[in-house]
Amino acid sequence: MGAMALDPITQKVLLDWIVDLDTPEGLRVELIEGEVVVTRVPDGHHEHCISEVVSQVHQRSSTDMQFSGNKGLKLRSADGCPQDHVIPNGTFAPKELRLHRGADPWMPCEGVTMALEVMSGRPRTAREIKRRCYARGGVPHCLLIDRETGWITLFGAPESDDYQELHAVAFGKPLPLPAPFAFDLETTDLL
Repeated sequence: MGAMALDPITQKVLLDWIVDLDTPEGLRVELIEGEVVVTRVPDGHHEHCISEVVSQVHQRSSTDMQFSGNKGLKLRSADGCPQDHVIPNGTFAPKELRLHRGADPWMPCEGVTMALEVMSGRPRTAREIKRRCYARGGVPHCLLIDRETGWITLFGAPESDDYQELHAVAFGKPLPLPAPFAFDLETTDLL
């Protein structure tokens, strides 16, 4: 079910409320396509999957990359909705950009090379909705680790409201990451 369109004043009030919210410990709050989404802190397997990807990117990427976990991104909004404020499980950007240094809690997505999402409690949010947000924001790649299905998918070529390309493999198979990463991501340890 999609969010209903809001008038500009309501959009501003909702956006201001989300940005200034003092989120209780153990929870995180996002504004995604006009819907307030509250999620709990992830479990250990979720964090293991993130750690495996980050470790390989730092060791094997052809470009020196910077990683930020749970960094708030401001993205373009869906029609009739306030600006999306999304918290990916992780973002990668070329280290030379120093993108995260001095950034506000909610930063623009320009310069982010890849968003990382590991499926947890709200599968539709990560599989579809957040992926569309990243595409609308022009983030070149979205890496989705689906623990439920045992597949990892790299989305690329953002255009309008979604990615135009995808490459998926089952856990245990290598997933080629294009430049600026330019290496095969090993997924055996995600099993």
